[in-house]
Amino acid sequence: AQEKKIFAVQGPYPVIRRLLRARGWVERKLPRTGRQLEQHCGDQSKQRLHTAPSNGDGRQREEEEQCDEDPNSIHDLMSYLARDQSPNFIWTNFLEALDRQLLQEDSVLNHYARVDALTTKEGLCLSLQNLPWIEKADPNAFFPRCYRLGTMDDREAFIEDFRLTAARSLLKLALEEAGDRPVRNEQVRNSAKGPCEAGQSHISHPNHSTARTSSPLYPELVEEAMEICKQHLDFLHHQDIDRSTPSPCRTCIDWDHFLQQYYHVAHEGAGLVLTRQQRKQCQDLLQSLAEKLPQLDMEGKLNVWILKPGAESQGRGIICMRRLEEMLQLAWSCKAPSVQVGRWVVQKYVERLLTIFGTKFDIRQWFVVTDWKPLTVWFYQDCYLRFCSRPFSLHHLERARHLCNVSVQKWYKTSPDQDPRVPPDRIWSNKQFQAYLAQLGQADAWHQVLVPGMKAAILNALHSARDRVHFRKGNFELYGADFVVGQDCQPWLLEVNSCPTMSPSSAVTRRLCANVQRDTLRLVLDRKNNPTCSIGAFELIYKE
Repeated sequence: AQEKKIFAVQGPYPVIRRLLRARGWVERKLPRTGRQLEQHCGDQSKQRLHTAPSNGDGRQREEEEQCDEDPNSIHDLMSYLARDQSPNFIWTNFLEALDRQLLQEDSVLNHYARVDALTTKEGLCLSLQNLPWIEKADPNAFFPRCYRLGTMDDREAFIEDFRLTAARSLLKLALEEAGDRPVRNEQVRNSAKGPCEAGQSHISHPNHSTARTSSPLYPELVEEAMEICKQHLDFLHHQDIDRSTPSPCRTCIDWDHFLQQYYHVAHEGAGLVLTRQQRKQCQDLLQSLAEKLPQLDMEGKLNVWILKPGAESQGRGIICMRRLEEMLQLAWSCKAPSVQVGRWVVQKYVERLLTIFGTKFDIRQWFVVTDWKPLTVWFYQDCYLRFCSRPFSLHHLERARHLCNVSVQKWYKTSPDQDPRVPPDRIWSNKQFQAYLAQLGQADAWHQVLVPGMKAAILNALHSARDRVHFRKGNFELYGADFVVGQDCQPWLLEVNSCPTMSPSSAVTRRLCANVQRDTLRLVLDRKNNPTCSIGAFELIYKE
């Protein structure tokens, strides 16, 4: 029997519609779902979110879909004739908006149900906490430390982490002030050189100077920080042997007083007194801690964290903060249903970032899962970078400097102090990034460090979430993973997005978004009948 070729598209996907029609498929047109659902999905759509975002994305998507309409075309006639036919292939931007009666046993759908364990911030946080029980992998090697503030255990673990990070940060600040690292004023862009920086990327540091005799000094603070770090190191040495070993954060330390003094040093420029003996002890302690803590270098020394509503998208509600009491107060005071304390997550900010022309960027990396049992994963070899609109600074925590989402940055004009080499549309392709790395003498970093790191992070995230995903044979899903890059070129996974945006914001994304949609159809449709057909830039990276 001849294969039926009826498809349905729900959402702003003119490229999918055009490619399927070119294959001879006939569209069964679905009722419009209204502006709320058009707006609902967007970039970083979360399947358990039930309120529409109050931004302007809906207008852009409606216009994009309308431009594909041609009421006088033969396609309308064919669609009318297929109006009662069950579609064999469905591409939708929002699974819960789909009429389940459309699904037949052999229907192919571009989503899996219940993937929130992977595609919400709260779900991914919990999944990766459980990763060591599932795989021989440490999430701290690729996923910044993350806690769900709605659970007591996680909240207490975060408070403890913040305190211990403050103690380690004090040791770093003390060594820096003692001359272990050169420091410049924030107004002078100093080059925090890592293997990938080569003097062209910049990071702002606190303005510390032992010459500021007018600043208060805390001679006992370094000693107290060292004692905390020694206790923590002892705890790390013994935790696998004796789980009852007390954490340093549960001993008799006046943490409120300690943190207030830390804030004075880290954020207000107060000085530190460090003896030669203490300097050697600080160096030894940090070196020993680095062997136990994979994130010691990337965490920096200002204790910046990023607070995120657990199920929101498009950067809504996200804020960078560096004082413990303010973070906890914000989480408790917010009354919005989707961002109440039970849904907040807090994640360590990657302070030692690779920047380009002094500007933060992130990477949007696509991948497709064509089966969960056996897990089958395809990695897309093209991706793109998204830039912020203002220079990177850890002393200014506004969203324009720290959130790379296009849906956030579109509201900001490029600041006058932005390096003119940052692209006007704030988008680069991975090819442009590779050329930039080559100019820095790091031509191999992309293929030897970044790509392997992104692949490993994606696979670990999938393994951690798979037992909580409701999958259906024959379905597939295209995801967008977001990464930032450390100064050593290591990628750090931030989140995984269901329904990544296909609405182009630049010439680069117009080309790449069209290509990934074309290659996804090749992968999930054409390859069924012709296993040797081209699948474009997709690469099989895992199949059980």
